Amino acid sequence: MADETGNGAAPAQQPPRMQVLGQFVRDLSFENVAAQKRIAGQVQPEITVQVGLDAQKREQANQYDVILKLTLSAKGAEQAQIFLMELEYGGIFLVENVPEDQLHPFLLIECPRMLYPFVRRIVSDITRDGGYPPLNLDNIDFLQLYRQQVLQRQQTAQAGAKPVS
Repeated sequence: MADETGNGAAPAQQPPRMQVLGQFVRDLSFENVAAQKRIAGQVQPEITVQVGLDAQKREQANQYDVILKLTLSAKGAEQAQIFLMELEYGGIFLVENVPEDQLHPFLLIECPRMLYPFVRRIVSDITRDGGYPPLNLDNIDFLQLYRQQVLQRQQTAQAGAKPVS
């Protein structure tokens, strides 16, 4: 079938399109252990950050929920807990013109990139409001995180598929 220009070329494929339809805090918990236990003094805490991602199709055509899950733990001397923060931040995305085989990485790489600046601000505000200096999170390489998750799934699948001797 020829295109309207009459030159017989196939119509150009539309570029991928993403639109953020909404953003929301799905769950937020900040446990200020140091204040509860009346721990005082200046401590240079060891902060660990765990990141999880989830994406699900919505009932509406081309719409997806993407959830960025962060767990931040700050520990001081002798591994005493200072604070623990858990945040699930979600976005509703309209995604069009992305091939089916590229949709999963698109949802777990590009969508979290759009959400992350808002997550960083929330973490900074909550830690400051909790009585600590604002915690400014480093950037996250969502492409590398995605690759690690895929590799981990492959290793888990291979370990489960080993024959029993």
